[in-house]
Amino acid sequence: MTSIAERVFGLLLLAGLWCVTITAAHAGSSASVVKTHPSDSATLGGNEYFWVHIEYATDEPISLWARPYRNGTPIKQMSNASMTYTGSGDALGWFSLIEPGDVDEVRIVAGGGKPYREWELTRYRVELRWTNAPVTAAHRPQWVEDLLAIEKAHYQQDAERRAREPVSGGEVASFNGFMLIILALVLAGIGVPLWSVWKWRGGWKIAAAAPTAVVVFVVVRILVDTARDPTSHNLWPFEILMFGTLALACTGVLRVARRIMNVEA
Repeated sequence: MTSIAERVFGLLLLAGLWCVTITAAHAGSSASVVKTHPSDSATLGGNEYFWVHIEYATDEPISLWARPYRNGTPIKQMSNASMTYTGSGDALGWFSLIEPGDVDEVRIVAGGGKPYREWELTRYRVELRWTNAPVTAAHRPQWVEDLLAIEKAHYQQDAERRAREPVSGGEVASFNGFMLIILALVLAGIGVPLWSVWKWRGGWKIAAAAPTAVVVFVVVRILVDTARDPTSHNLWPFEILMFGTLALACTGVLRVARRIMNVEA
């Protein structure tokens, strides 16, 4: 009995030390909710944002998010991408529900450290309901505009700093190699199916034309959209990579099918 009691005591002692260690590790960061928009009791329309003014203090660089919960369970949502905060000051968090639903609690979550971890800083009770109702352009309070301006200036300064950083030869080679792969996929995604269209007859010709049409449509759409809005296809190389690979795969399947069916060119 004594041995069992000692083991239980030892486990409880270790658990207590672990809790103290975790608490101490996170004791250097704190946050509180100053105000919200709309109020903490509101009905919101589809994709409407709930803005949270966060006051923070931290002795290490952290990111901050406002995340919705209902009955202690996290809810699917869209939320802000956080900049890195140090010292003390004001931060902006926002979220919007993906589907209609209720929120009874907002939790302010911090992330950072090495190794990276996330932990909860504070909780804020709310009575929010999201609906499918259309949302008209609403006036945002000045504190939201001010915090958004601070974020915009931060990201602009960060982009300028990155632009001034020297680029290594390895990074240049990797980028050039990736772009060559993209170019090869565009040419192959169009050229290989076109060759098949020229060589094949009947329904096979139409089947081979489909992958080509898809790649051409994707490339033209990227060119047209970026001419109107340069930020509309920030990941365009990956779009071409995906659809170019798909076009080659479809043409490969058709070639295998023709061989199995012993179709002559």
